[in-house]
Amino acid sequence: MTELDPLPYPSGVPDAPRKPSPDGTAPSYARAGVDLDHDEGFISEIGEITRPTLRPEILSTIGGFAGMFKAPDRYVNPVFVAGADGVGTKLKLAAELGRYDTVGIDCVAMVVNDIIVQGAEPLVFLDYLAMNKLDPAVAKEALRGIAEGCRRAGCALLGGETATMPGVYQDGDVEMVGFGVGVVERDRIIDGSSISVGDQILGLASSGIHSNGFSLVRSIVETGTRAGHLDLRAANQELNTSLAAALMAPTRIYVKPILNLTRDFTIKGIIHITGGGFEGNVPRVLPKGVRAKIDPTAWPRPPIFGLLQRNGELSDSEMLRVFNCGIGMMLIVPPEQAAEIADRLPGLGERCYTIGTIEARGPEDPALVFGPA
Repeated sequence: MTELDPLPYPSGVPDAPRKPSPDGTAPSYARAGVDLDHDEGFISEIGEITRPTLRPEILSTIGGFAGMFKAPDRYVNPVFVAGADGVGTKLKLAAELGRYDTVGIDCVAMVVNDIIVQGAEPLVFLDYLAMNKLDPAVAKEALRGIAEGCRRAGCALLGGETATMPGVYQDGDVEMVGFGVGVVERDRIIDGSSISVGDQILGLASSGIHSNGFSLVRSIVETGTRAGHLDLRAANQELNTSLAAALMAPTRIYVKPILNLTRDFTIKGIIHITGGGFEGNVPRVLPKGVRAKIDPTAWPRPPIFGLLQRNGELSDSEMLRVFNCGIGMMLIVPPEQAAEIADRLPGLGERCYTIGTIEARGPEDPALVFGPA
C-alpha cells in the first residue's frame, strides 16, 4: 500500500458562490487579500461537518460569537480541565503531500490526550485554522479530520476560528491549533499524588510518530531524499506501506479506553508521551520520593522508528528523548490490579505492555531510569 487510506466521512458540499461588487470590480478588502464573500460562504458548511460530533450538553449552534455548554448532569462536583496544543511542523509535511485530514485528527488528539491524563472526560473542542487565503478544499478537509478526531474522543466540536491572514502566512501555509475542555469529579482527579513504590507501569502502543519531533523527522527525510535512500511516496518494504503513510498516521486517541478503566480500577497516574519523549514527560506526574524505572526492550518498536534512527544516526538516548518510540500513553497502577487492567485493554482495542515499575528515589537520584524491570 502506497497511498494514505481515506477516512470515514462524506465529501463536502460545493463552495458558496461569490457575490460580485456592484461596479463589477473586486472589493478593496478582497484586493488586500481578504475576500469576505468568499470566506463567509464557508461558514454555512461548517455546521454540516460538526453535526456528527454534537453532545446533549451543547447549548449553542455554529455561527454565534461563542459556544455554550453545561456539565453533564451525572457530575456531582465537577471540575473543568482545559488544554491547548497544535500540530507543529507535521503541517509542513501535510502541505508537501497535500493531505490535511489526518493532521486534523492529530490536532484533537494532542489536546484530548492531555485532558484524559487528569482523568477528565473531554466535552468540547474548538479549533483555530489560519492561512494566507482561505482555501475551502483545504479547510474542509482539515475540519473533517478535526470532526473525526472529536468523534473518536467523544467530544463536541463546539466552534472555532478560520482566519485569513495575508502577510502573516505565505501561500500554502496552514496553521492548526486546538483547545479543549473536559470534566472530572473532584474526588476522582488523577494527579499522581498517590503513586507509591511497587506500582506497575503499563504502556499503551502508539500509532507511530504521533505529532512530535517532526522538525527532526523532516530533516532526516530531506537528507535521505537528497541522498537517494528515501522516497516519501514509494512503497517501502520495511514499513509495509509508504514512508508518507507511516509518517502521517494520526495520533492515537486514548480517551474512551481510559475512561472505561477509570470506572472499575484505580489509575494512580497517566503520562502522555508527547514533546520531550520519556525524559520530558514521565517526571511530570511523579511525587517526591519515587522514580520510574522503564525497560525500553519491553515492547516492540514500530519499524518507522528504526528507519528514522538509522537514517538520522540517532543514539538510543536521543530517540527516547525525542520520540514516543511506540508507547503513546503510560498508566501507573497498583500492582494487584495491573494484570486485570492489562487483560482488559486488548478488548478495548489497545495493545498493552508492562514496561516498568515505581521505585524509591533518593535525593540525588533522577526521576527516570532505563533498565530491565
